[in-house]
Amino acid sequence: MNLIQSPSITRRQLLLGSAASALCLSPGWVGADTWPNKPLRLVVPFAPGGSSEIVARALAGEMAKTIGQNVFVENKPGAAGNIAMQEVANSTDEHTLILGHIGTLAVNPYIFAKLPYDPIKDFTPITLVAKVPSLYVVHPDLPVKNLKELVAYAKSKPGQLNYGSAGNGSAGHLAFEYLKLVTETFMVHVPYRGTGPMLTDLMAGRLDAASVGAPALLQFIKAGKLRCIATGTSARLPQLPDVPTVAEQGYKGFEMTQWYGLMAPSKMAKANIDRLEKEAMAATRSKLVQDKLSQDTALAVGDTRAEFEAFIKQEQARWKPVIARAQIKPDGS
Repeated sequence: MNLIQSPSITRRQLLLGSAASALCLSPGWVGADTWPNKPLRLVVPFAPGGSSEIVARALAGEMAKTIGQNVFVENKPGAAGNIAMQEVANSTDEHTLILGHIGTLAVNPYIFAKLPYDPIKDFTPITLVAKVPSLYVVHPDLPVKNLKELVAYAKSKPGQLNYGSAGNGSAGHLAFEYLKLVTETFMVHVPYRGTGPMLTDLMAGRLDAASVGAPALLQFIKAGKLRCIATGTSARLPQLPDVPTVAEQGYKGFEMTQWYGLMAPSKMAKANIDRLEKEAMAATRSKLVQDKLSQDTALAVGDTRAEFEAFIKQEQARWKPVIARAQIKPDGS
């Protein structure tokens, strides 16, 4: 009798086959076509030490929990954020994102004759991550206790006082120029390459004043290294209940906040954009991120892609005339 014999199967082949089947059936299995298939890079177009880094790291840490890959933050300062924006606009690796900002999206288009990127065409807005109150601070040795006293002191010494910012066209530059316009004062602007080095000089007494996002300032205000004379918010901050707003001190309707949002290159695949929107909105709205940003006086938002896109256009329309009146120019011009 002829027996039909089966091909021999080794123990190793059996084990490998079983393992492969288990991987394919596992709900957590990530195939070659699954995005993201490597860590995501979140570029911050400013030097370390400012509000942008605090916001970026809070978002990145929470997104990494659910998107399936690590999200690492990379600071890339220079040219008022233009260097980083241009690099990310040209990125084609599907894993590079950028933290958009009032400066790079609503200010730079009106202070640079020619930008190396188009804030509307080259990027897809994902979500507005946070709004950050602007604070107005002075070195403790400056003989002023509030905004009214600063205005009077500056008017008695026109051009003799200075203020620092993270660079021409930065949110701090815009905030202080806005204040100068409404108070009709003249103070000399000293641009730096980032908030960190500017704060170092302010606390050392080499600068008189500055306007910076609250998250980067609170620790220094509480330690007595800086004196907060006004907030740019519409109402007083719970963290600084004794500090009046600019509006309270005689300038009705004044409001100044910085904002940050997640952006992707417009070339990115729509399916990946949709996934990013879902993950970024969920991360921003999570209790952990809301609590962390709240501790630093930042307000977590987490709106839709369409809402963020409309917000950017609204901000551009708002700041274009302010920039024109203040005649803000880029470095070297």
